[in-house]
Amino acid sequence: MADIKSPAANPLFLREDELRQGIELLFYAYRDFTAEPDRILKQYGFGRAHHRVLHFVGRYPGCSVAELLWILRITKQSLSRVLGQLVREGVIDQRHGSRDRRQRQLSLTEKGAAVEHELARVQQARVAKAYRDAGAEAVAGYRKVLIGLINDADRDAVLRAISRRQAAGVQD
Repeated sequence: MADIKSPAANPLFLREDELRQGIELLFYAYRDFTAEPDRILKQYGFGRAHHRVLHFVGRYPGCSVAELLWILRITKQSLSRVLGQLVREGVIDQRHGSRDRRQRQLSLTEKGAAVEHELARVQQARVAKAYRDAGAEAVAGYRKVLIGLINDADRDAVLRAISRRQAAGVQD
């Protein structure tokens, strides 16, 4: 593996070149993180937008369309196109809310859960390998960096959602 300057070796990690290197590494990591899922998605006629919907509906079963719009930060029109296809393909189920019939709650069907699991499996394997190679201290630092990249206004809500899921003991 090529030796890349790391912040530990260079205490001036906030210099422009170091920041640009970090951004560049994010682009390369994202490219490779999505490559295998892209191949799987193509088999179903889906794209990355479908993957994001599958991921978050799988992580938060029963979420509303409004909640999904907040998570994904896409337009209603974009979500409607993707969601419509996923519903037609029998991957996502939409039900009226129990308290508000105007609300649509989303969940994965059995087929949807299988597709989501297939996608998650390849990404989990990649992340697990990277975590093992980096070690616990690096993983903790990485999580801090990722949390720091979330918009300040959203950070607490995102962390609460993740914590609620963990507190509920939801297993994948």
